[in-house]
Amino acid sequence: MPTQICCIAPNIFGFTGGIQIYTRNLLERFKVILPEAQYTTLLKYDRPVDVANTSVPIPGVHFYCFGQWPRQVQTAMMTLTLLWLAFRHPHMLFIATHVNYAKALWVAKRLFKIRYWVVAHGLEVWNIETGLLQTALRQADNIAAVSQYTRQRLIQEQAISADRIHILVNTFDGERFQIAPKPVHLLQQHGLRPEQKVILTVCRLGGESPLYKGYEHIIRVLPQLKEHFPDIQYVLVGKGSDLKRIQQLVQALNLQDNVILTGFVSDEDLPAYYNLCDVFAMPSTGEGFGIVYLEALSSGKPVLAGNQDGAIDPLLNGELGCLVNPSDRAEILTQLLAILQGHYPNHHLYQPEYLREQAIAHFSINQFQAQLCSLLQHQGIANVVSDSSLTAAAKPEPCESALKSPMR
Repeated sequence: MPTQICCIAPNIFGFTGGIQIYTRNLLERFKVILPEAQYTTLLKYDRPVDVANTSVPIPGVHFYCFGQWPRQVQTAMMTLTLLWLAFRHPHMLFIATHVNYAKALWVAKRLFKIRYWVVAHGLEVWNIETGLLQTALRQADNIAAVSQYTRQRLIQEQAISADRIHILVNTFDGERFQIAPKPVHLLQQHGLRPEQKVILTVCRLGGESPLYKGYEHIIRVLPQLKEHFPDIQYVLVGKGSDLKRIQQLVQALNLQDNVILTGFVSDEDLPAYYNLCDVFAMPSTGEGFGIVYLEALSSGKPVLAGNQDGAIDPLLNGELGCLVNPSDRAEILTQLLAILQGHYPNHHLYQPEYLREQAIAHFSINQFQAQLCSLLQHQGIANVVSDSSLTAAAKPEPCESALKSPMR
């Protein structure tokens, strides 16, 4: 069993996104299962000051940060540090939480015979055609896919043996996202009435294709939804480079009275927005998993998502929500209308406690840790995991800091 584990990640402290949350969860759960191991983490974009000033530290982990270097030398500095660690500690287990770092790990494996894992999230590992990146992925000792959807795509596209790709799903904090009435302070803040129908999307605006998250489709079907619910509101939580274009689209469609663009919403304030809505809708086309779907389900809300990406996993193939063709606005309109009118055939969508219970049962931090524990055993990294570790996997220590939501 290796006594040294090294994670390579974009960052953890200076930005809060899906990969950052996943990396933190991974480190903290590793430390519970293998408390005697030594932990090192390389962070490309974080600076030493980000680690020093964080309010949610990760004790017992040594960080190498490269964000203080000019962008043009960050990659070189991190790669040299990685190779130095591989030379000094060839028995260290290296884990890349973004596929781009697999290339340097493949070189280190050829030079120093190290073992490495790669975490596969979504878009970044789909349709890979670059030869070196393909080789680095195929030569990994283990690939941890965050969803069955991503796992199947890797098997089909990269001809990787199924027994080398294991599921280590995303998780969330069910304690933060609870079932509750529509918050009075948000109703007052946005000038809404409790009976008004509210559609919610939580995502970053831009960065990929404008249609990637599906919020433009929601905006474009609002005029038809208004025929049934004249005062319907679409609340879009998030910031990003696409905000100005969306503002112009809202004006062009004369929807200023029906769309609320909140901009950034803090992690502390976010749960209230889930409580505000009647349905959470994000018909995305490139989601690797989608923690936001779990947050909505934990809040007891009906969810509409796309059926062509990793969103099918948190919705359990449609058991917990409505899956639509994310490119078909007519279907999006029809299904949103059915949900809002109470006519959707899957009645689980109208059972808040059931939605919450199922989300927690399948995707809690307990499940994440149990999967990691099983994976370590399968990989031969822990021949025998101690009884105390298995107990911890069933009842892990709270790690609230690990479970903040992606950037709004």
